[in-house]
Amino acid sequence: MTGTADLSASPFPGPSEETNGAVKRGLYVSGNPQDYDRDHAVDLVKLFEFFADTQFEALERLGLGDYKDKENQARVRFLARLQGEISKRGVVEVLRHGITHGPVKLSLFYGKPSPGNEKAAERFAANIFSVTRQLRYSRDESQLALDLCLFINGLPVAIRAGLGDHRGCDRRLGAIA
Repeated sequence: MTGTADLSASPFPGPSEETNGAVKRGLYVSGNPQDYDRDHAVDLVKLFEFFADTQFEALERLGLGDYKDKENQARVRFLARLQGEISKRGVVEVLRHGITHGPVKLSLFYGKPSPGNEKAAERFAANIFSVTRQLRYSRDESQLALDLCLFINGLPVAIRAGLGDHRGCDRRLGAIA
């Protein structure tokens, strides 16, 4: 974590007041269903907010100047790599050990610090825990949605689906993995 980058001129989202306050208190922030990238199964805004706050130089080295630009080939390659690592190793493993993309090693989660370790406590406080309600995950017009999805730094870690009809729930849940 650099702590010196000026994010005001950056195309990356800076930590919002809601995120800063809530994360420092160990709370979840509210996610926006519109921020969910259905093709890669991530909350793009929270993912890049976390990266911008903790690994800004790495993002610039990877050429991810504007993460919202769907035509940016660096973005396409990075998200495909992230999705591939999650498919191969699982979300928990990727969160715990991060990923290497080209010459850059990216951390995706900072664990709970030991007492007295200020740097680790600062990194842990940079994690973004979020909850998104009514998350539409289907790519077609069926508008299939989850009631709740919990994210850590933009990666989905837990869901609550089908408060009503549970028939076919397993099949639908497999579509977001």
